[in-house]
Amino acid sequence: MDEFFWIGLKAVPGIGNVSFRRLLERFDTPETALNASPASLAGIRGITPVVIDAIKSGEWRRFAEEECRRLEASAARLVTYTSCDYPKSLFEIPDPPPFLYVKGELRSCELSIAIVGSRRATSYGIMTTGNLAEALASHGVCVVSGMARGVDTAAHKAALRAGGRSLGVLGCGVDTVYPPENRALFEEMAVKGCLLSEFPLGTQPLAENFPRRNRIISGLSSGVLVVEAAEKSGSLITAQYALEQGRDVFAVPGNISFATSRGCNRLIKQGAKLVDCVEDILEELPEYARASADAPLFAPPARTFALTPKEAAIYELLARSPLHIDDLISQTELTAGEVSSMLLHLELKGAVTPLPGTHYAVTG
Repeated sequence: MDEFFWIGLKAVPGIGNVSFRRLLERFDTPETALNASPASLAGIRGITPVVIDAIKSGEWRRFAEEECRRLEASAARLVTYTSCDYPKSLFEIPDPPPFLYVKGELRSCELSIAIVGSRRATSYGIMTTGNLAEALASHGVCVVSGMARGVDTAAHKAALRAGGRSLGVLGCGVDTVYPPENRALFEEMAVKGCLLSEFPLGTQPLAENFPRRNRIISGLSSGVLVVEAAEKSGSLITAQYALEQGRDVFAVPGNISFATSRGCNRLIKQGAKLVDCVEDILEELPEYARASADAPLFAPPARTFALTPKEAAIYELLARSPLHIDDLISQTELTAGEVSSMLLHLELKGAVTPLPGTHYAVTG
């Protein structure tokens, strides 16, 4: 069972997202990496003797067995970064998770806007969130948020109410309902939208998980809209990730006497786009086109292709910026011949495009 080895490799102490993908670049599958000789493992950047000992001890097996049982019981599934439905926009962020736990329909290419804000939102914040999320959904835009109280919950509910799609990115396992009062929304999202997490099943909503989760919220989205946020809000962390990932940042202005307005008002001072209607967001999106009222405004290019680990290594680098073939060779675990071969495979899949001077870029 493939899931067993994907989960097992990730469970080895000292193997993070980057070293996980380097191992697959060299060995193609998690099973081969876990069974590789210590000498061949030692040739991978970041794989220390301590990590090699942890692989060879086999202690990861118990966790992988238990997690596979939990996965079967939870009705969730694993979507690996080589899968055709893994969101290709996540390759643009510095450390995309090698796999996601998913409930519902995950699409590899979907025009999405994240809406984040205060857990203790005012009635103004809830109303504004609902209006904007509903308007985005009615224009065919998927609404991404974090399933928390306040603004997040209002965004998900409004998108579903408008008949649109919504993605909930969790700071806990996809089998953990948090906050508990959102059980009905949790179940509706799994049917009409999608719930996803990089955290193992059973993971509790610990405070340290949420900043990490926020990079995926922004990574899945073309832009991040902050509705209400205090000066030291987690929503501002998401906005910072969005800037680092090259996403647009939008903010709704608020009453200057409210603490929940200070974060948004400061973002606007720093250059975030002020939003008071949905058009303020739509006009910033490259896919925006004025169409007839009964047709979706957006038709993003289809990027539904599976990748081998070697192809993914190339695609991930090119997703961030066009590169010369020599840069691709130097920045991967691949030989010059393998890079040339992978580029050809990616071209045939329509995933990358050659540019003058043996440079390459992702298509779309």
